[in-house]
Amino acid sequence: MERTRIAKVEDVKLVRRGEQVEGTLHLTPHHLIFCHSPPETTGAENGNLASKPKPRELWITYPVIQICTLRPAPPASHQPSSIRLRCRDFTFVCFCFTDDKKARDVYDSIKAWTCKLGRVEKLYAFAYQPQTPEKDFNGWDFYKPYREWKRLGISGKNSDKGWRISTINTDYTFSPTYPALLPVPSSISDNTLNYAGRYRSRVRLPVLTYLHPVNNCSITRSSQPLVGVRGNRSIQDEKLLLAIFSTSHSAAASDINAKPQSHQSPRSSANSSPPGGAHPTVPDAETLEDQMISRTSSDETSDGPKIYGAQQHNLIVDARPTVNALAMQAVGLGSENMDNYRFATKAYLGIDNIHVMRDSLNKVIDTLRESDVTPLAPNREALARSGWLKHITGILDGAGLIARQVALQHSHVLIHCSDGWDRTSQLSALSQLCLDPYYRTLDGFITLVEKDWLSFGHMFHHRSGFLSSEKWFSIENERISGSSDNQAPRTSLGGSGSAGHALESAFLSAKGFFNKENNSRESFVDSDGELQPYDQSPYSKKPSTVSNGSKASSTQEKSTTKVKETSPVFHQFLDATYQLLYQNPTRFEFNERFLRRLLYHLYSCQYGTFLYNNEKERVESRVREKTRSVWDYFLSRREQFLNEMYQPLIDDNVRGSERLILPITSDVRWWSEVFGRTDLEMNGPVGGTGYPNLKRERGRDRDKSRESRDSVPDTNGNGETATEGHSPDDIPTSVLTGVETAEQAVGAVPPIKGSSRMGNGVPYSSGGLMSGALAAGVAGLAMGKGKGGQKAKSSRELEREMEVEMQ
Repeated sequence: MERTRIAKVEDVKLVRRGEQVEGTLHLTPHHLIFCHSPPETTGAENGNLASKPKPRELWITYPVIQICTLRPAPPASHQPSSIRLRCRDFTFVCFCFTDDKKARDVYDSIKAWTCKLGRVEKLYAFAYQPQTPEKDFNGWDFYKPYREWKRLGISGKNSDKGWRISTINTDYTFSPTYPALLPVPSSISDNTLNYAGRYRSRVRLPVLTYLHPVNNCSITRSSQPLVGVRGNRSIQDEKLLLAIFSTSHSAAASDINAKPQSHQSPRSSANSSPPGGAHPTVPDAETLEDQMISRTSSDETSDGPKIYGAQQHNLIVDARPTVNALAMQAVGLGSENMDNYRFATKAYLGIDNIHVMRDSLNKVIDTLRESDVTPLAPNREALARSGWLKHITGILDGAGLIARQVALQHSHVLIHCSDGWDRTSQLSALSQLCLDPYYRTLDGFITLVEKDWLSFGHMFHHRSGFLSSEKWFSIENERISGSSDNQAPRTSLGGSGSAGHALESAFLSAKGFFNKENNSRESFVDSDGELQPYDQSPYSKKPSTVSNGSKASSTQEKSTTKVKETSPVFHQFLDATYQLLYQNPTRFEFNERFLRRLLYHLYSCQYGTFLYNNEKERVESRVREKTRSVWDYFLSRREQFLNEMYQPLIDDNVRGSERLILPITSDVRWWSEVFGRTDLEMNGPVGGTGYPNLKRERGRDRDKSRESRDSVPDTNGNGETATEGHSPDDIPTSVLTGVETAEQAVGAVPPIKGSSRMGNGVPYSSGGLMSGALAAGVAGLAMGKGKGGQKAKSSRELEREMEVEMQ
């Protein structure tokens, strides 16, 4: 209790959605508790004079608090002092105090219990003791990696599918941020993995995360390669990827010999539609994406019979905007040189980095920030300008592209971004939701989160900011006077600095990266986090950022949250899952409330599941022994999170029961429940989506060449896209911004040193951007214009985008 300056304050007014109630505020080591008694009501129907209702309580765990602002009021003003809280679960409340000193004591106590803990072990999870029936469950034992790989057909006794489980990382010295068990091709030895890992950022080499049970095609994931400005390559990495993309050949041949080509399995996801046309309808934008990949593939054959698997377009998906991938080359990173991967096609998706996503959510919060003092609905135009739905749409579009490549094109897909734990986790998990009905069950979704988020090292601790930051606390008059700490939360990350400043930042960052003895406090942060030396051997004995001893642990854990490393990455994944659930209400066993409560418990720190960055940290901290699993909460209350509309039947010959589901990007909407608002307030009239207000904003970025399409969108007389009807602009711009093979490329693809690649038969310009002829061809394919595929950008624009990536 040494942090609590005041434990109880009476006569406090709680203001929420414009309504006021008076009660008592309690401050405990882990919670802020507001208690009040509702007014007595007359019980005339029972003949009673009055019935006394039970007291009500509002519990707020300290880590859930995002922004805390004290507004002191001098006695002469005759106004109450107030504390306004904006919580990560989008609860907005205001506490009003009659005594200014008590208000300051409460503020100081909240600040001490929130951002001055110094260590993860002081969070609520390490003190929480569950009650019956929750204490009878053990969620830590729910996910068994061997069991999940066996479900996918991979085990030591069955090597027919071409995969084995490597134990090279069981002690986490090979790759500290990867899981202990790594599914890799059977033809690849651990010695090859050792060398291949050195070519990937943080030794996060390509490993399996999903194997399709019907066509044996895979989804693998990794981090970016260490290409650099010199165009480095790794024979072992190329060999590993070739082996991954070849694993389905033997299985395909055995299937052909075993049964006639024309026969389809009832659970198949083959290209040709089964009787009745039961396959999900592929929207026009998705068809165009598939055509774009097909036209650049070097595997197309026009002669001879169509053989199962022969039309594969094995894909390397780089989730980043092309300019960001180019910027990474300056510090020894980058993207694959397709001259060395001639057996694959590479696609750039143009999904923005963590800084852009954080800024987008902050704009949404700014739009909702008056929710404590006013009942008015949020400004839907301001919500649209936040770009949040555009980002959700892009992530879903990318996941749909991957799912189609695996299920319909019978192709293998490798996914990576920068470090392979943010955008990669989103795309990998969402594409598996689309592909596998098991992951759409409650147990399957838990398995998916454990596998693709927790085991593969999403940085929950860094991205969620559990230890908070003093930058998120402010006193209003101090903020007005110009306190730099209190202005930090709302600073634009991209900045408006000059192009010279952008280049200077890039060169300084590169200098700091290559100088091993650099002790500067300035760190280079790429799209997924903070860079660290990459030239260490996978078996290096140098201490990693994850502590190997108590002394190192103490040094690291006593630091507070790095605000620039926080980002709503997992929130976006849950939001995208909600979109799939809303569009396919009978295909998910769990309901919307399950997703909402999971987001809450991400930040509540009541359970130990999300407190650390990777599997290694959880093992070293002994979190299984010291805390409870978040799955205890859900498994003990399973009936509360089941979807009454769920239909478990899976049959590709029955419409609405297919194995594969695909996102409808034009129907993306606001997840109103998670923001604490009604559907009408966030999405408009019944049947509306988030896009009617989004069209004007996105229409400004449309390529003018789209006006030449057969259907020309109507305008409202001011040159703006109309908000009603079903014009082509109803379909959001594709997230696909570039496709590249060794021979040719379509879209804005960064130049590779020494490459003779052509773009649709047109050589690359000296500036590295596509020519006008190529741009015209791309425009007809509805390519995304957010990061490439339009007119050549000026050097100033490119430098600004590089600066954002390097923040």
